[in-house]
Amino acid sequence: MLAFLAGCGKYSDFTLPYQPGGPAVTWQWKPDPGPVLARGTSSDWDSGDVLNPSVFRHGNEYWNLYSGFDNKTWHTGLAISTDGISWRKQGKILSPDPNTWEGGYIAANGSAIEDGSGILYYYQGGRQPQIGLARTSSGRDWSKHGPPVLATGPYGSWDERGVADPYVVRLEGRFYLFYLGMDRARRQRLGIAMSDDGLAWRKLRSNPVLELGDFGSFDENGLGEPAVWASNGYYWMLYTGRGRSEYRRLGLARSRDGVHWEKTSAVFSGDQPWNSKVICDPSVIVEAGQVRVWFGGGDVARPDENIHGQGGYGVLQPAAGN
Repeated sequence: MLAFLAGCGKYSDFTLPYQPGGPAVTWQWKPDPGPVLARGTSSDWDSGDVLNPSVFRHGNEYWNLYSGFDNKTWHTGLAISTDGISWRKQGKILSPDPNTWEGGYIAANGSAIEDGSGILYYYQGGRQPQIGLARTSSGRDWSKHGPPVLATGPYGSWDERGVADPYVVRLEGRFYLFYLGMDRARRQRLGIAMSDDGLAWRKLRSNPVLELGDFGSFDENGLGEPAVWASNGYYWMLYTGRGRSEYRRLGLARSRDGVHWEKTSAVFSGDQPWNSKVICDPSVIVEAGQVRVWFGGGDVARPDENIHGQGGYGVLQPAAGN
């Protein structure tokens, strides 16, 4: 049953297709030691940070729509690889338009997915962030939809002050968008919306679906950047957790219906100088019985930018005996 809040868009009760469940799974995290996507030179558009990879298969290639920061503005760029590890940068594909709702700060931090019409890229725009959509049939010429496809919530809601960090999956013909919502207390938690066509979205009435961690936990200060996949009888979510000192790590949660989540004890930290303070922004593909993970990392503890961000890669595998 749908409900409508005046001026606030659509809300609904729903779940993802149910997963059967199964025995407990212990995941082993095996990251590559060095970055796989580096910052540009001082004159490049991505000289400040390279973060927020969104990796997907496009024919026989891997495409990576990543965020680059030039110390003023966040843009989206494209890199292409045959193996998902060695990347060739193709340049900028999207920048914010200061004459629109996007403002001049960001058109990036997005999630790409292919459907019959081409590539859909859901991205974050605006100082008070909302989620927009850009499309392409060729991968080269991008067209923005216009207004945001997912806007902030009504007065007093959990996502009143921002919606950001989209991650889109498609299951049984429907689109599901996981995202960060921020309230007036600046709490950042995770929710979900559903769409039949990728344009008109209905937010889950019972959002948020994942709450802040307890005092002293690695995710007590904020959640963001979810990445969701199905395997081993469950939906799994890698997400970024912000600690009180603004160190960022990846947490792992699981669910049978994509709405009711339980956090696991797994927490993944950077273990190299280049990602010693931040590991964030996961993007996943399940291949050959393992979960391939692309992520951002940095050596400066900040919640936003100028962290010397670079792109990393790792693999999650079920431990022997699972």
